[in-house]
Amino acid sequence: MTTRRDALGVMAGAGAMAMLLPYPKQARAQAALTPADWPAIEARARGQTVFFNAWGGDERTNSFIAWAGEQVALRYGVQVSHVKLRDTAEAVTKVVAERQAGRDSGGGVDLIWINGPNFLAMKSQTLLYGPFVEAMPNWRLIDAANKPSNLVDFTVPVDGFAAPWRLAQIVYVFDSARTRREQLPNSTAAMLEWARRNQGRLTHPNVRNFLGATFLKQALFDLAPSPQALQRAADDASFAEATRDLWRWYDELRPHLWRGGREFPDTGPAQRQLLADGELDLYIAFSPSEAAVSIANRQLPPSARVYVPGRGSIGNTSFVAIPYNAAHKEGAMVLANFLLDPATQARAQDPRILGSFSVLDLGKLAPEQRRLFARPDDAPALPDNEELGAVLPEPHPSWMTRITAEWERRYSR
Repeated sequence: MTTRRDALGVMAGAGAMAMLLPYPKQARAQAALTPADWPAIEARARGQTVFFNAWGGDERTNSFIAWAGEQVALRYGVQVSHVKLRDTAEAVTKVVAERQAGRDSGGGVDLIWINGPNFLAMKSQTLLYGPFVEAMPNWRLIDAANKPSNLVDFTVPVDGFAAPWRLAQIVYVFDSARTRREQLPNSTAAMLEWARRNQGRLTHPNVRNFLGATFLKQALFDLAPSPQALQRAADDASFAEATRDLWRWYDELRPHLWRGGREFPDTGPAQRQLLADGELDLYIAFSPSEAAVSIANRQLPPSARVYVPGRGSIGNTSFVAIPYNAAHKEGAMVLANFLLDPATQARAQDPRILGSFSVLDLGKLAPEQRRLFARPDDAPALPDNEELGAVLPEPHPSWMTRITAEWERRYSR
């Protein structure tokens, strides 16, 4: 699943432009909205059309957004127009251009699916409206204790300027008809010994691909002397210290990878095909529903399953945010709140619909709401929420950039 296009992308010109703009008085944060404001927000939202700028490269996600639009139109009188993006930076560029043109109200972007560098650039340059999330009735249901990525986006505190709506977390995929779960490595250190015993049965995508860098990032979190150091921007000294054990581990692991570590799949789907073809026994994914969705799409056998190592795995949250000059802020908040409704979150988690895991704390829900999240009888490959274990925080974005560059320096010759 994860359609982490905005997290992958570099801001290109948009980020650079944003960082050069002066700090405008009209974009300063307003006083935080509260639940007492919600009835008036809902009333003003009626009749508005929300231009929701979101990545349009996945038909299942597009269909889900279309369904959400139909629901908020019926319930709240708010229309939703999905502006399908190739990259989130397109929406950021538009907001930047509107500020440069002095268009500080009536902007053309009402809501953005945003993460990572794009969120950082917009937040740091006061291009976002808010804080608004604590006004939303469904905000009280989010899981802040066990899913810290709901409050911190790639080490950047969200501070109420964006609302979570879907969760991605690293899992490992295997075929239970060939390999029992208890035979698989339960830690990064154990993965090395497993690879020695199972020559060529493990790989990762090229590190230029997000998943390839993520494979190394998960290993770094497990092997670094101080994982807390990864929450700060890397410099030469901290990077050398934190990655010393990572490169030692990888030097030993590489010869035991698929094709001797001389070749790597280009993408996540390419490594999934290797498992389906019987060439691999294990691969990394960034979606807990990877096996269930792939089975439904006839891309993996019905015996495919996923697991999370004992310590947990890195996860991150997708957010929606409102530009400071949005024309339809109230409608955008109504849509953001609807995306957090328990029934909406349960529908999104269904692998037949989207397979996107929930950002909610199921312990805060009424029993009848919790039952909505039960694993479907026809989706045994879908893990329970409890089976995902701890969600570990993403390192600062600078670590992934440096890991990619260092891997290429060491291993691309």
